[in-house]
Amino acid sequence: MKRKTTRAKATASPQRKRLKDTRRSITHKFQIDQLEGYITVGLYDDETPGEVFIKIAKHGSTISGLVDTIAVLTSLALQYGVPVEDLARKFEFTRFDPAGWSRHPEIHRAHSLVDYVFRWLGLEFCESYRQEKTQSDSPAEAATESAEEASVNKAENVNQSSS
Repeated sequence: MKRKTTRAKATASPQRKRLKDTRRSITHKFQIDQLEGYITVGLYDDETPGEVFIKIAKHGSTISGLVDTIAVLTSLALQYGVPVEDLARKFEFTRFDPAGWSRHPEIHRAHSLVDYVFRWLGLEFCESYRQEKTQSDSPAEAATESAEEASVNKAENVNQSSS
């Protein structure tokens, strides 16, 4: 039996908005536990982000390659119009090593490099995200974070003592 094929009506395809050859940028130095690096964000004329570069120190080619891939994918998403807030909310609190304390005043503990990058982007470039995150530092949330850190530290101590 032959299937009838129908063509869908043509829809508008996404349009990529590239940055100018000369553009402003912001560079942010970060540290997550022993991992140091830089996030550089290229900006459109309206000061919104359009590309992201991430450079980490003292890691092999595999980790550096994965970090570069995250940056390229983020840049493409931004250039195709994905809002920073959507990216920040999707990738915040992603958990994997390396993880640890940071020196950023609003990102006390980074659960991964991805967590740190996207929370920083949200705080830096999205007013509603920044307001929500800075207003949500209630005593109850601080207590929850402290309890979580105690649990993580206890697990780390157990792992170290059994080695």
